[in-house]
Amino acid sequence: MGEITEDCLLGGRVPLAQPAKGHRAGTDAVLLAASAPAKAGDRVLDVGASTGAVGLMVAAREKGVHLGFVERDSRLAELCRRNCRENGVEAEIFVTDLLDGAARRGAGLLPEAADLVLTNPPFLEEGQARISPDRGRAAAHALPAGGLEAWLKASLSLLRSRGHLVLIHRADRLAECLEGLSGPLGGLCLRFVHPSADRPAIRFLLSGTKGSRAPLRILPPLVLNGPDGRFTPQARALHLGEADLL
Repeated sequence: MGEITEDCLLGGRVPLAQPAKGHRAGTDAVLLAASAPAKAGDRVLDVGASTGAVGLMVAAREKGVHLGFVERDSRLAELCRRNCRENGVEAEIFVTDLLDGAARRGAGLLPEAADLVLTNPPFLEEGQARISPDRGRAAAHALPAGGLEAWLKASLSLLRSRGHLVLIHRADRLAECLEGLSGPLGGLCLRFVHPSADRPAIRFLLSGTKGSRAPLRILPPLVLNGPDGRFTPQARALHLGEADLL
C-alpha cells in the first residue's frame, strides 16, 4: 500500500490513518458526515468506506450508533479496522464488492437491515474519462460501465423501509442519481455545493427516505470559499465539527 499518513478530522477529534497516495478523505467526507441524520441506536452503513472517515465522523458526532463499513479493498478495510480501534469505535467491517449480490450476502451484509446508508460513489465509469494509473485512486474513482445505477440500487437494497440514504456526488451526475433514487426514495432533499459564490456547483448532497411520497425540496446552497480563497465561516465550522447540514 505504500506510505501511510496519520491525519485528523473534525479539528482533531477523529484520527485517521490513510494512504499517502491515491484517494484520501477530505471535504466530501466531511460534508457527507455532516448531512447524516443519525441518532443513537441507528444501524448506519458507510458504503464504499475506504479507511472509514465518514462513519467515524458520524460516530464522533452521535454516540450510540451501530456502525458498519462496506469496502471491497482488503488493504483499505484493514486500515479502517485500525482507525476504528484508534477511535474507540466498535463496528462491523464487510470486505465485499457492493455490486455483487451473492458476495454481499456471503459477507454477512443483509438486505433491508440499515436505518441509514451513507455513500460517496466512485465518480467515473469506464469509458467516460481517462482512469488514473494508480490502482487505489482508480478503484476509488471508477466503476464499470453502468456502475452508478447498480451502486445506487445495491445501496437502496441495504436500507429498511423508512430508512434514510444520503450521498454526495459530482454535480454533473445529478440527473442519473435522481433517476436512480426518485422511485424508491421520497422526501428527497437536494443541496448544491459551490467552490465560491460566483462559480458553478461542483458537488451535490442528496438525501431521502425509503418509501416516502413527500416531494423534492431544494435546500440552501453551501459555498465553501470566500473571496479571499479561505473557507467561509460555515465551511470552517463544518470541518471542525461545530456545525451540521441537517
